[in-house]
Amino acid sequence: MFGRNKNTTTTVEIDPEAVMAALGTVEEPELGGDLVTRKMIENLHVEHGAVSFTVVLTTPACPLKNQIEAEARAAVMEVPGVQSVQVNFTSRVVSGRTQHRQILPGVTHTIAVASGKGGVGKSTMSTGLAVSLAQSGARVGLLDADIYGPNIPMMMGVEVPPTQEGEFLIPAESHGVKIMSMAFFLTKESPAVWRGPMVSKMIQELLTKVRWGDLDYLVIDLPPGTGDASLTLAQAVPLTGAVIVSTPQDVALSDVAKGVEMFKTLKVPLIGLIENMSYFVCPHCRERTEIFGHGGEMTARKLDLHHLGEVPLHAAIREGGDIGQPLVVSAPDSPQARAIRSAAEQVAARISVLTLKNRPSAVSNRTFIPLTPR
Repeated sequence: MFGRNKNTTTTVEIDPEAVMAALGTVEEPELGGDLVTRKMIENLHVEHGAVSFTVVLTTPACPLKNQIEAEARAAVMEVPGVQSVQVNFTSRVVSGRTQHRQILPGVTHTIAVASGKGGVGKSTMSTGLAVSLAQSGARVGLLDADIYGPNIPMMMGVEVPPTQEGEFLIPAESHGVKIMSMAFFLTKESPAVWRGPMVSKMIQELLTKVRWGDLDYLVIDLPPGTGDASLTLAQAVPLTGAVIVSTPQDVALSDVAKGVEMFKTLKVPLIGLIENMSYFVCPHCRERTEIFGHGGEMTARKLDLHHLGEVPLHAAIREGGDIGQPLVVSAPDSPQARAIRSAAEQVAARISVLTLKNRPSAVSNRTFIPLTPR
């Protein structure tokens, strides 16, 4: 617990309480409050001028981890006798809603990914969010609730379908994500020609008759629009929140408002808006072109939504979905993958904030139908 004074050769005893006091001046940038008051500091160790400690984050995908590390290190270096600082990180994703444990045992947060219209890349963003969160160290599941157009297994490159264990299904896995989809129970040519009540029953079954295990996040890819699937989901499980995906053209953005109003009516918190296909950068001249316009940030501000990020238009994103290799896996350092990963970090950060509010959600009685993987 001794170190040398930074300006002299005098040996100075390092006071652990002084270290904690220094860390008490560092604010948590998303949630507010200091690291000590929020009980985010663990495993403080002081020896021969070296200080180490662990910062407990609310999500492994924290977008401001570097800022927290820099500010914590700078604060501790000001303590007399400190010569070096090692900042370690761990995370505990905590839910403010006990209903999750009752309906989906082991699942901490449920994230609905929705869009006002089709063709905006909602499923692509769902896979990108799920894989990015898993790459950060989170335990993640992905439910394909787009009953009429289930394509998540193809986009995730699933090779082994789910199995059955008694009355429950064991999800498939790919890229570190647990996956369940209606596509596993249909042939490629078989459409799901179902009315609303049947769709509702199927979504309830895919949610609650699956052994998801312990998950930090369950990402749920909804069908486009404001139909039965969204209503069923909001009534079947207390959603942590909803992410809206849109392209920037006026036609798509005008439908965002409808989706926002639907989730508000269902009392589902809104995590924010992702603007997909936001712009295109020419690979030859590097010129940026806004092919579909550029209005996502303005729309988010108008609707009082958090703007989660802009994902550019790029052929590699589409190609990755076609071959089951999401871009965050096949080209993780590309600008497009970084944009998707940044959006996932923003989603995780917003969930941490929303968790503090702990809003209640309606829960309906659930009816199940049996499923058997083909």
